[in-house]
Amino acid sequence: MIAIFKREFKAYFQTSIGYLYMGLFLLLAGVFFLFGNLFSGNSYFAGFLNSILLIYMFAIPLLTMRLFSEEKRQKTDQLLLTSPVSIVGVVCGKFLAALAVYLGTMIFTVAYAITIAIYGELHVAETVGSYIGFVFLGACYISLGIFISAATENQLTAALLTFFVLMLLMLVDSISTMIPSDRNTGVISAFILLGTVILFIFLNTKNWVIVLGAAIIGALTILGFYIFNQSVFFGFIPRFLGWFFLNRRYESFTRGLLRFDALIYYTSFAGLFLFLTIRIIEKRRWN
Repeated sequence: MIAIFKREFKAYFQTSIGYLYMGLFLLLAGVFFLFGNLFSGNSYFAGFLNSILLIYMFAIPLLTMRLFSEEKRQKTDQLLLTSPVSIVGVVCGKFLAALAVYLGTMIFTVAYAITIAIYGELHVAETVGSYIGFVFLGACYISLGIFISAATENQLTAALLTFFVLMLLMLVDSISTMIPSDRNTGVISAFILLGTVILFIFLNTKNWVIVLGAAIIGALTILGFYIFNQSVFFGFIPRFLGWFFLNRRYESFTRGLLRFDALIYYTSFAGLFLFLTIRIIEKRRWN
């Protein structure tokens, strides 16, 4: 894993991607800080960090688009897949390299906080909490970008898909309010979700016994809730989509609150997509 990490980290700066990512992020962050804090005389630094979340919708795709899709395009993925390094080591090494560039770029924004501390009033707890939130939030964005890169064939497709998925994640709270929350919609949505899970299991296992077992267990679970606890289906889709609204849990960090459930959520989210990435790569190794 260490060898993969070093290789990928160096690759960011042996090409233009690392410089482009850092330049784009710091340029836009500087503009946000200039107009949002300096010109307006606003010393609320957590607000600045909250405002630059929009930048990641454009910057994270640059950071993750080449990690696996470029390997496939150049046919160098076969060398990686047949190397003695485990798939877990490959995925984690690439993830940590991208996270290192992400965190290294964020360090430069500490200068903005120092500027506010010198010439204004810096709310230390809120600032520290916001930076901790950014670490975990960035890990989630990067894990999602890596998953999309592993599932696509070229960098441009990976970048565009990551951009649109991140945009949807930022809008998911607004989207969920437009979806009906009645019981029947919840039941239908539960079966659609079950079908999606079964399709994923089939594509990864090709084992009809496992697929049939999962379908029966899932259908019986839905039927059981319908008979004994129909309240589960009221607002089912808004609650389900709420699990993907990453920014909602970040808000507690901006108030200087380190919520354990939010940390577990971010860790689980990133871990899930890293696991799915590992499954995709393992399937390719044995095909």
